[in-house]
Amino acid sequence: MTVREIFEGMPWWVKWVAVPVIALVVFGGLIASIVGFVVYLLFKILVFAALVGGVIYLVRKFMTGSSSSRGGDW
Repeated sequence: MTVREIFEGMPWWVKWVAVPVIALVVFGGLIASIVGFVVYLLFKILVFAALVGGVIYLVRKFMTGSSSSRGGDW
């Protein structure tokens, strides 16, 4: 007897409501921790990209500013 044969005789709400609810109750903590870790990792990547972008912006700003001021137009 396969799982498909077991579910064939069941009402629709068992397949589409009861089983997912039971899965969420049993694995809910694991799912929440995985989703939380992914969100945490994406946030860290976003912060890293913003900081690197800010450093690149500042370096370019000061490099162009110092190269134009080398002519002695202080």
